[in-house]
Amino acid sequence: MNKYKKYFYAFVIMLLMAIIAVSSFLLLDESLEEKKQVDEFRELEKIVVVTDTNEIEETQENAETEQEDIETETKEEQSVNIAEDIDLQKLYNINSDLVGWIKIDGTNINYPVMQNGNFYLRRNFYKNYSSCGTPYLAEYCGLKTSDNLILYGHHMNNKTMFSSLDNYKRFNFYKNHQYVKFYTLENGKTIENTYEVIYAFKTIAYSDSGFKYNSFYIANTEEQFNEFIGKCQELAFYDTGKTAKYGDKLITLSTCEYSQKNGRMVVVAKKI
Repeated sequence: MNKYKKYFYAFVIMLLMAIIAVSSFLLLDESLEEKKQVDEFRELEKIVVVTDTNEIEETQENAETEQEDIETETKEEQSVNIAEDIDLQKLYNINSDLVGWIKIDGTNINYPVMQNGNFYLRRNFYKNYSSCGTPYLAEYCGLKTSDNLILYGHHMNNKTMFSSLDNYKRFNFYKNHQYVKFYTLENGKTIENTYEVIYAFKTIAYSDSGFKYNSFYIANTEEQFNEFIGKCQELAFYDTGKTAKYGDKLITLSTCEYSQKNGRMVVVAKKI
């Protein structure tokens, strides 16, 4: 082996060591960033959850007063369920882009929901850059006007954000996680909206062959509503034994799905 080959091999080894060192640094940096973002969300959870006894009693009193007020109003208004343990007003005072809080018991899905176009695709609650982003409501959806609320969240490798949606591919997981809670803010009060999962499926985005589930947010006609439900049923991984009818309010949770290019994992639930 001449000296030039020795130099060449030595250079290659040094280059590989440098690549390994840089890769390790980037992985560590990514891991630390993800941990920081998880910690930030947990801090937000501490803000929104009512733990003080006086706060709970005050909330209960407000709930009772609200119930008395709505007894003379419409049936729809009477069905409003005021949350006693969640106070979204605190978070809204920090960032008025907040439109709700999404939670699925028994999963990591327990996050604020924002609305400002795609701004929160790579932004945290405080509007700073974040690889995790923050779950957000599609810009064309309205809490009061849409028949189908479409929420987006990343599928993170550390199992955070909307990664848990992938588990809905399994019927047993669905059986143990049938309900989605979406808290919203109305006149300073936090309202608990409960949705029942009826379909889980995967599709392809940006393709003519894929299901454009995110284009349905207002049911202008019964036929349009039934067409959407029919396609969900066709693609569903399993039969939940439940469906929705025209007039029902829906929520659709969407995240990336990695078994196919541009894949999307979608869970559809109806308000109960």
